[in-house]
Amino acid sequence: MRHLFLATGLLAATQAVAQDSPVLTIYTYDSFVSDWGPGPQIKEAFEETCACTLQFVGAGDGAALLARLRLEGARTQADIVLGLDTNLTAAARDTGLFAPHGVQADFDLPVAWQDDMFLPFDWGYFAFVAGAEVEAPTDFRALGESGTSIVIQDPRSSTPGLGLLMWVKAAYGDQAGEIWEGMADNIVTVTPGWSEAYGLFLEGEADMVLSYTTSPAYHLIAEDDASKRAIPFSEGHYMQVEVAAKLAGTDHPDLADQFLQFMLTDAFQSVIPTTNWMYPAVTPEGGLPDGFDTLITPGKALLLDPEQARALRDDAIAEWQAALTR
Repeated sequence: MRHLFLATGLLAATQAVAQDSPVLTIYTYDSFVSDWGPGPQIKEAFEETCACTLQFVGAGDGAALLARLRLEGARTQADIVLGLDTNLTAAARDTGLFAPHGVQADFDLPVAWQDDMFLPFDWGYFAFVAGAEVEAPTDFRALGESGTSIVIQDPRSSTPGLGLLMWVKAAYGDQAGEIWEGMADNIVTVTPGWSEAYGLFLEGEADMVLSYTTSPAYHLIAEDDASKRAIPFSEGHYMQVEVAAKLAGTDHPDLADQFLQFMLTDAFQSVIPTTNWMYPAVTPEGGLPDGFDTLITPGKALLLDPEQARALRDDAIAEWQAALTR
């Protein structure tokens, strides 16, 4: 009986500690929290420093995060959102749901960063990825004139999908609709998010998939497979800068601030290249892993500022939909 009382007491104490431990809830995209994504390692590393429980909640792809937050409004359980990008930050700011971060940092980004609300954690360039055997076109017009099949993501739910629309818009302006009309027949399918699209590509359902210039590094480093390549486009490549921000209504503002500071440390940033397969916002102490030096460097970097991206978004989606429904 003494052992029973002791065990019962230990259980009660453990439950009490668990109840007293704050839970920091972070909404992010599905691939971030997958077994092979950065989420598990980051959760373990942060929990060693915070006396808390870090809870990641996958919410589809990046653009779906903003839609969910708009739906939940001030009732959201999220303390932090991680996975929006600069194509969405202006619209996210307008919700009034976010608070300034107050973080000062020196970022290793190709662009100057001055945003008091959204904090970058990684970046990259969108690109079409193909197998070595594919004779891939190297610009959007040539793609539309070719028989090359592609898989892309839905711009209404996916940040890569929206990034592709901004890429075409930044490169072609008022001619973007014409470019989409040319590419409509090349599109095998449009998926809700990046994971589904890349999976179809790996299964051989299309010649190319919309992804990143860094995607071949995964195959090279994780699989010792050099057969995948990002195709350099003569128009240049559109940049993506992924960000995190804390919710103004968080129940744990100090803990949220602690995570945002942690996000820029080596413990977080060193995980990004070989789990999220992007460039870190702050270069890790050991530099980038071997294999990243084999990646293409775009001859021209394209990026619309957040206000431009918001202003163009609805028209760009309408052009895309019109071309695909003809």
